[in-house]
Amino acid sequence: MWPEGPGETSSFSFNYIMVMMLGELYVISFVTAIKITIDWMSENKRAAKLKKAQLETELRFLRSQISPHFFFNTLNNIYSLSLNKSHKTPETILKLSELMRYLIYETKPNLQALDKEINCIQNYLDLEKIRYGEKLSIDLKIEGNTANKEITPMLLIPFIENAFKHGANKSIKKVFIKIELIIKEDILYFRAINSLPKPEEIKTYPQQRQEAKKQGGIGIANVKKRLSLCYDKKDYELKIDKRECEFLVDLKLKLE
Repeated sequence: MWPEGPGETSSFSFNYIMVMMLGELYVISFVTAIKITIDWMSENKRAAKLKKAQLETELRFLRSQISPHFFFNTLNNIYSLSLNKSHKTPETILKLSELMRYLIYETKPNLQALDKEINCIQNYLDLEKIRYGEKLSIDLKIEGNTANKEITPMLLIPFIENAFKHGANKSIKKVFIKIELIIKEDILYFRAINSLPKPEEIKTYPQQRQEAKKQGGIGIANVKKRLSLCYDKKDYELKIDKRECEFLVDLKLKLE
């Protein structure tokens, strides 16, 4: 078992005891090291699974934060259209159904086809056009090959929702929103611009303006958090600029 160990002896000398103890200590240390390594690997694996589950839970929560007011307003619009027996009622219901189906069933994967994300944006804009009518001017520009490209679901919608929230929702005059999606190879260049109302054009009263200012920015913070969770820093660049008459968002993103 231990050919290199000490030979047979009839007395327990100090040297013999030391050699035997060192041999036993070597075996115990070796076995302990294996056990510690196995435990460390198991704990690391468990921690990684837990972290992944926490990230997935956080991402699902962030995706679900699209404003419910949008759906309530759309349903109110459908109600008004139905009372007036408008020919737009079936189309509005269909677009709302498609949007809700996408939000509920197709945003669970970490990545989604860019074509589906763009279709979701188009349905969102169409519904908002019905809501605001002639008061709103929307310019949507899409360039490049969108096929076989993937993106994190519901990543761009908060920027667009923010454009309505701080533009069309607040102004008593005509407003514009411009959206660009330009794809060059595997890079997406996204831009959203919305006009900002002047103080005298804002719907809310002064005390309400202050309250809205405190509550604003949730959508942008949401996207920043999701970008940091889903992409490496080198794979995206986000610029936000608030000017006197407009709010501008530029996102450069590497697509999968």
